[in-house]
Amino acid sequence: MRKFFAKTRNVLKSRRGDGYVDTAVKMIIAVVIGALLLSGLYYIFNNIILPGLAERIQDMFSL
Repeated sequence: MRKFFAKTRNVLKSRRGDGYVDTAVKMIIAVVIGALLLSGLYYIFNNIILPGLAERIQDMFSL
């Protein structure tokens, strides 16, 4: 039990950060860039590609 408390005390007293803040910032940036890419693709597909595709399909089958 003493070893456990000594180990815990040493971990809590340690000032090492090991770049946790850097890693968190990188993760947030990755999530934001991913969300922007997905929203851009969503906009392109819904407003540009699918309406044009629907018109082409209707033109193919209209007499």
